[in-house]
Amino acid sequence: MHGRPRKAPKPEDLAASAAKAEKLRILQSQFLLNHHQKIFTKEALELSSKLLEINPECYTAWNYRKLAVQHSLLESNLDPDSVNSILDQELRVVENALRQNFKSYGAWYHRKWVLNKGHSSTENELRLLDKLQNVDPRNFHAWNYRRFVAALLNRSDEDELNHTQDFIDKNFSNYSAWHNRSVLVSNLMKKKVQAFSRKDEVLIREYELVREAVFTDEDDQSGWFYHRWLLDQTVKAESPLLASSWPAHGSEITLSGDRYLDLGSSSPFNTYQFDSGSLPLILYFNQAVEGVNTSTVTVSSGFNVTKDVIWKPILSNNSKTTQVWVGQLKFPEVELDSLGGYTMEVTLGHSQGIISSSGFHYSHPSHFSFTVHVQPAKTEPVEGLGSEKISWRDENFHIYEPDSLESNSVLPLDHLSIKNEREPTDSSWQAKIIDEEISNFRELLDCKIGKLTLARLLTARDALMSSEKPVHSEEVLRLYSELMKLDPPHSRFYKDEHSLVLLEKVIYGRESLLSYCFRYRNLTSSSSSNPICLRLNGLSLSRLGSFEKLLWVQMLDLSHNELQSIEGLEAMQLLSHLNLIGSEWDGNETVTDGVSLVSYWEAFFILRGLKLTQIDIAGNAIADEKFTAFLAKVMPCTQVAGWCTIELILIYSDFHCSKS
Repeated sequence: MHGRPRKAPKPEDLAASAAKAEKLRILQSQFLLNHHQKIFTKEALELSSKLLEINPECYTAWNYRKLAVQHSLLESNLDPDSVNSILDQELRVVENALRQNFKSYGAWYHRKWVLNKGHSSTENELRLLDKLQNVDPRNFHAWNYRRFVAALLNRSDEDELNHTQDFIDKNFSNYSAWHNRSVLVSNLMKKKVQAFSRKDEVLIREYELVREAVFTDEDDQSGWFYHRWLLDQTVKAESPLLASSWPAHGSEITLSGDRYLDLGSSSPFNTYQFDSGSLPLILYFNQAVEGVNTSTVTVSSGFNVTKDVIWKPILSNNSKTTQVWVGQLKFPEVELDSLGGYTMEVTLGHSQGIISSSGFHYSHPSHFSFTVHVQPAKTEPVEGLGSEKISWRDENFHIYEPDSLESNSVLPLDHLSIKNEREPTDSSWQAKIIDEEISNFRELLDCKIGKLTLARLLTARDALMSSEKPVHSEEVLRLYSELMKLDPPHSRFYKDEHSLVLLEKVIYGRESLLSYCFRYRNLTSSSSSNPICLRLNGLSLSRLGSFEKLLWVQMLDLSHNELQSIEGLEAMQLLSHLNLIGSEWDGNETVTDGVSLVSYWEAFFILRGLKLTQIDIAGNAIADEKFTAFLAKVMPCTQVAGWCTIELILIYSDFHCSKS
């Protein structure tokens, strides 16, 4: 373990191990009998102590001792001397167990439990920790316990930081000490303690400190982890911000009711088929948040739209926070019979309530607006997207070429421009820090972790230039390609990172993105009502990202990629047609509550939130009869929400991909 070679056991070692196992079996048998019969005599407690000295990982024995302590405390009538004696004995039992295994979770948790009773000396705990950490200075259990004891003693973060620095000075190859430093520095910056009130000055000092460790021994990963944490602190915004929305700021949306559609000069990028009397309003934040509701987000308009929008989180897990929130704007049916444009205003952040998962409030009041045009109803429905299945043959797709009337209205392709009343602070100091780090780490390209760090730095530098074209994407892609060859065991990780950078490059600019946008023209239909299809097929993508820039997409072709996951697609709430033919997605099988069959957690959390009319998954390892039955249960033929009718096209071809 941890690079230490295993040695073949000697005969005498095997004999000793067998004797120990036999003794352990006898002790466990006697202990379990006492536990089941709730026997808490002195002899029973001594037996459990012997068991824990041999095997500190026996959680049942620790739980038994907690019950025994509570029983003894009740019998003592809370006499101070008796209470101290009982708890001191528990601390001795833990100490003996730690001598056997310094990394026993059960032992450390039991010691915390005893100290939380409030009758033991915390000063003694620091002295014990000093002894233990001198023996094993890297043990993260001891560092974690030290933070617990320091909090009980109200020791200052400055004192603890000095203590941590002493260990780093002795040997910088100490991941646990660097991690403890990150916790303390975060606390000090949050409290704005003297010498830690200026984030830029703090980070510059920390970069200089860790750089010395990294350049001293480039193969030691302790400093690299801390450097990665510093980079995250440099580029990550503390307070949540609205990254994008649909409809986008300044866009003009055309609604067509009951599948009657006559686009005229309207852009197909901004056309949404209106079947349920509601228009989705999507908010995409830069980090997971909670608290999006009618009190924190205000929607106003110049016509009769229900302003009490019910906001729902789009969750891919069981967390209470999410980056994507969706509300429904209700339109009365009478509005469908009248022409006109209506301006919608959305404001948020003017009252507290939106909070990130890390506890920061949305502190930059902002607003965006868009115009809604309602198409008048026709006498006959158009035969098109709503009534026919999509055939994904290449000949049915033609490169999209916007005409002069709509060339300036393709707003979803451009960056979202949301008006912040209090703009975030200047990022010039961030760019300066990262530029210096890039310059330094170009000297460490002879090692794989140097290449990886440089790729991350270049990606972060491009992210700071949000309004400019990424200038380092080609170099980053080359670095990840080199890493895939240099470090095959971790090639999947590098491939995922490569895919994220490639996708960002593809969809960033208008000119680049338009080259992947196609019109669907089936030979059996002359309709021009179909939305634009974003064809990202055959790009060898293994992971998806940049969803904040894809909220407008209604038809998506991801066929013949190398996708291991479709996580993130749940953000694309307008998506109606999805092609996954020939990918490698296997669904990660598990049991999901609420579904009475063995199901797939990723598919459940992602697909249940989409309003798909068609999904094609031929050639995937996941495409079998069991998954077909699962889809029928999660996405029944008629959606309860009434957005659309679902047709599941599960095409089984001769193309097969094995599970990864």
